[in-house]
Amino acid sequence: MQDPNKLQAPSPLRPLPGLIFASRWLQLPLYLGLIAAQAVYVFHFWVELVHLLEAAFGSQAALQQLITSIGYKQTVPITSLNETVIMLVVLALIDVVMISNLLIMVIVGGYETFVSRMGLQGHPDQPEWLSHVNASVLKVKLATAIIGISSIHLLKTFINADNYSDRVLLAQTAIHITFLLSAIAIAYTDKIMSGIAERKH
Repeated sequence: MQDPNKLQAPSPLRPLPGLIFASRWLQLPLYLGLIAAQAVYVFHFWVELVHLLEAAFGSQAALQQLITSIGYKQTVPITSLNETVIMLVVLALIDVVMISNLLIMVIVGGYETFVSRMGLQGHPDQPEWLSHVNASVLKVKLATAIIGISSIHLLKTFINADNYSDRVLLAQTAIHITFLLSAIAIAYTDKIMSGIAERKH
């Protein structure tokens, strides 16, 4: 007599459903491309950090590179690091890190959700959020990350407000508020859908 508790091997899919299901692997090059983009961000981060360290030790060429990269302008030429330049450079570095975090969430969460399981259960370095990730959770986390990135951009703009027109300041503020409202709407929708699913069970 066959043990009913014994797991049975899944039956093979019919050709067309099997082809459609296998098409999920077409997303793999996209995630590999994002990994390459992450490598570019890492390189950019270290270039900016090296310029900051060189400028701190008095390099005028590195200082001018930093001023150009952050778009900082003053009527009086800047010959040494000041608090505003340091703050703008540090915010730019934080911005790179947050975008990198966003890339990791998209790469790892997207692959786990839409392509294939990674089998990280029990791994000491498994991200805490990955254990319960799904499309809804991923959308909320991405929306939250985008708000954080937008906040950094807005703070950089306000610190360097003299170099922006009122129209740009208002537009960036409106865009940030739009991101914030969108994230609230996504989270609220996810909460409603989760409540409906729980009541069905």
